[in-house]
Amino acid sequence: MLIPILLSGGVGSRLWPVSRELYPKQFLPLADDKRTLFQQTLERLQGLPGLGEPIVVCNNEHRFLVAQQLREGGHTGGSILLEPIGRNTAPAIALAAIDALKQTEDAVLLVLPADHVIRDWAALHRAAVTAQALAGEGYIVTFGIVPNQPETGYGYIRKGAVLRDDACSVSHFAEKPDLSTATAYLESGEYLWNSGMFVFRADRYLEELAEHAPQMLEACRQAYEAGSEDLDFIRIPKDIFAACPSDSVDYAVMERTQRAAVVPLDCGWNDVGSWPALWQTGSADAEGNVTRGDVMLRGVGNSYVRAESRLAAVIGLQDVVVIETPDAVLVSSKDAAQDVKHIVNALKKAGRGEALLHTRVYRPWGTYESLVESDRFQVKRIVVNPGQQLSLQMHHHRAEHWIVVKGTARVTCGDNELTLHEDQSTYIPIGSKHRLANPGKIPLEIIEVQSGSYLGEDDIVRFQDSYGR
Repeated sequence: MLIPILLSGGVGSRLWPVSRELYPKQFLPLADDKRTLFQQTLERLQGLPGLGEPIVVCNNEHRFLVAQQLREGGHTGGSILLEPIGRNTAPAIALAAIDALKQTEDAVLLVLPADHVIRDWAALHRAAVTAQALAGEGYIVTFGIVPNQPETGYGYIRKGAVLRDDACSVSHFAEKPDLSTATAYLESGEYLWNSGMFVFRADRYLEELAEHAPQMLEACRQAYEAGSEDLDFIRIPKDIFAACPSDSVDYAVMERTQRAAVVPLDCGWNDVGSWPALWQTGSADAEGNVTRGDVMLRGVGNSYVRAESRLAAVIGLQDVVVIETPDAVLVSSKDAAQDVKHIVNALKKAGRGEALLHTRVYRPWGTYESLVESDRFQVKRIVVNPGQQLSLQMHHHRAEHWIVVKGTARVTCGDNELTLHEDQSTYIPIGSKHRLANPGKIPLEIIEVQSGSYLGEDDIVRFQDSYGR
């Protein structure tokens, strides 16, 4: 059985301000108007023979985003493994391999980052079939992207002897080169970009770890066995997993194994690692501009302009990136766009929320969005998905007024329970135990007006919660 393994632990800081730590790029519709990168990764696998349900490895903060987007894609089986701390790709894949072998002893893993763009799905399918055949012979297979330009931002793979069709053994891996070296690689025809995508039998991967990284394997086995099921998730204990060495699958296995193989892949691949990379994936106008949202341009060329919440007008600029969100604007030359990570680090150091959250915050029950903020009051727009409910909670420092503008609300306040329809409202006094639920079939939308001496999100005392928070 071919089991997709989606590695989904990244935060995508180079795509700030759209990608944020608690709502990163893989869960956003960056290259598509509707589907997120995560959902596209799963969708493009449809039609592969013998395909099983996916295993997703992610961090705790993103667990409800993963669960929701899996459900939206019709995936109700598989596993969601919660990494308590980042330990790079080799341990993450080890956890997934251990889980896959519990499902079936003949598990073949198709390991994919959850944030790449691939345009030619048929080419991926053909390469995956070739890779799966090699994996059946015991090879540890990676996909090498056929380069179309001298790229200094990727590692490279040199092809060795031909194994079957166009698949080859791996001669060696090369680090990110300078421009002259990358040009020589391209001209030689012997090198491919390292994609970070792999196919191998789960048991073979664990055998390689046992030989080359036994401490890592033992730590992963202990952590998995000590894990616990929580709703849709498998929680890996931090105290055990923290002892696991941190290493990439390239260094831990691929560069050490004697059975490394590479399948060339020419499929319109892009790792969407920066705003210029996303510009490359878009449909450009006659001047080379790619735009999203409400954008007006004059005298602009070869630029990427994205407006999330209002009109963005750009005049007389070339080779720039302009990104507008409700609470931040980024303006950069394309050449310097990689440096946005330094802005994110500065925001974190200053304790500013723009590095972590959008004004619209996603929760397992829906979303909330801050509309107006002041010292002693705040106005929010809250959307509760059908059949969902907030925790039973109270606040020490604020009261709340709820006005229903769409749908039906079931409100618990103290010992009272009432049902509110559109244009009806209620008041939640300070210190009252309360809950908001949506018993209807359409999203519930309310306007919440908070008033009090402290309005922080940490002024919540939870008594009962459907999501284990």
